[in-house]
Amino acid sequence: MRKLFFSVLLVAVLPGCTAVGNFFKPYRIDVRQGNFVTQEMVSQLKSGMTRDQVRFVLGTPLVTDVFHADRWDYIYRFQPGKGGLQERRLTVIFEDGKLTRLEGDVRAGEAPSQP
Repeated sequence: MRKLFFSVLLVAVLPGCTAVGNFFKPYRIDVRQGNFVTQEMVSQLKSGMTRDQVRFVLGTPLVTDVFHADRWDYIYRFQPGKGGLQERRLTVIFEDGKLTRLEGDVRAGEAPSQP
C-alpha cells in the first residue's frame, strides 16, 4: 500500500517540476568556438599583405576551401551558458597571393565589442 501511495504521489508531483525546473537549471558553461577576431586585429590589415602576414595578424583560418583557394573564412561562435548565441564572420579575399578585400561582420574602425 505504501509503494502505491508514493507512486501516485510521484506521478501527481512530477508535472509541477517543470515550473520549478526553470529555477533549478543545471550550470551550463560558456562555449567558444573558432577564431576570435577583434577590431584591432582587423585594423592592422592592409591591402597588399601576403598570406603569411595575414596569418600572423589573424591566426590560422578556421575554414580554407580547396575550391576557393583565394578565400579564408574566420568564424567565431559564442554560446553563453545563459543568454543568446553570438556569431561573427570575417572573410579574407586574396588575388595573386595578396590581400585585396575583407567581408563580414568585423570591420576596421568600429568600436570594439567583447562577447
